[in-house]
Amino acid sequence: MNEIIEKIRAEFSQAVQSVKSPADLEPIRVKFLGRKGLVSTSFERISELPKEQRPLFGKALNELKKELETQYQALAASFKDKEAAKRRIDLTLPGRKPFAGRKHPLLKVADEIKQIFTSLGFTIEDGPEIETDFYNFEALNIPKTHPARDMQDTLYITDDILLRTHTSPVQIRVMQRQKPPIQMIAPGRVYRRDTPDASHSPFFHQVEGLVVDEGITFADLKGVIQAFAHRMFGPDIKVRFRPSFFPFTEPSAEYDFSCVFCKGKGCRVCKNTGWMEISGAGMVHPNVFKAAGVDAEKYTGYAFGMGIDRIAMIKYAIDDIRIFFENDIRFLNQF
Repeated sequence: MNEIIEKIRAEFSQAVQSVKSPADLEPIRVKFLGRKGLVSTSFERISELPKEQRPLFGKALNELKKELETQYQALAASFKDKEAAKRRIDLTLPGRKPFAGRKHPLLKVADEIKQIFTSLGFTIEDGPEIETDFYNFEALNIPKTHPARDMQDTLYITDDILLRTHTSPVQIRVMQRQKPPIQMIAPGRVYRRDTPDASHSPFFHQVEGLVVDEGITFADLKGVIQAFAHRMFGPDIKVRFRPSFFPFTEPSAEYDFSCVFCKGKGCRVCKNTGWMEISGAGMVHPNVFKAAGVDAEKYTGYAFGMGIDRIAMIKYAIDDIRIFFENDIRFLNQF
């Protein structure tokens, strides 16, 4: 009995002395401690012994098994410690300064736009980017057969669900839940099926404004746009309005700012006109009031919009909208 145990112990000691890497451990475990290893098969020989010797042999084998397992685990742990030491950080290396993040230029401009309008008494409203056809088109006086839809052909999820093409749906939602007076802006991302180029992107950022109350006139609209232009680009900026058409406003207009680069003298950026096109505006159409549940006989209002990306391009003299979305660290570090 003792001879069997001592023989296994001696063979194990000799085997572990030849271990050079973690790969050498598994064969040893299988040979001595596996299901068909030397220790396990020795238990099968208990039945060959006289009854009075069986308990002693079984106890001795259990002690041997624990002894070998302890040695095996200690040897395996020593290899793990060596591997960990290899991967340990070298504290003698010079440290690296943490990378300082910066706010994206579009977020900087969006925050500045919000600050300007909130200082004028506007609230900031938000709405879903996935909209229904009703809020995105129907309620804005753009029925399914209206040709104005061709200008905003967009990304549909179903026949009635789409990615919003403007933040105007937020205006409808606010008018539905809040009685006038209303004075709000709705900034956010919008989506259109555009091929990316220097001035177009399938998604971009827009802010739209809405004011509804008794006695609101086009003069109020012009005053707000001019106040914004002066706050954003300086007191020398001029504003002009040109007649235009939008289904959701009547009368409608496009508005331009005098070129911030040439001060209205004419340059390559403004195509030698002295003016930079910003966006559209107008008095809210009675049909829009009707769809939102506002009394068009009692209230009037104006709405306007502008592209945040467009304002940022003008403010920072950037000639390609795509650079905003490429995440080039060399570009972002400038801000």
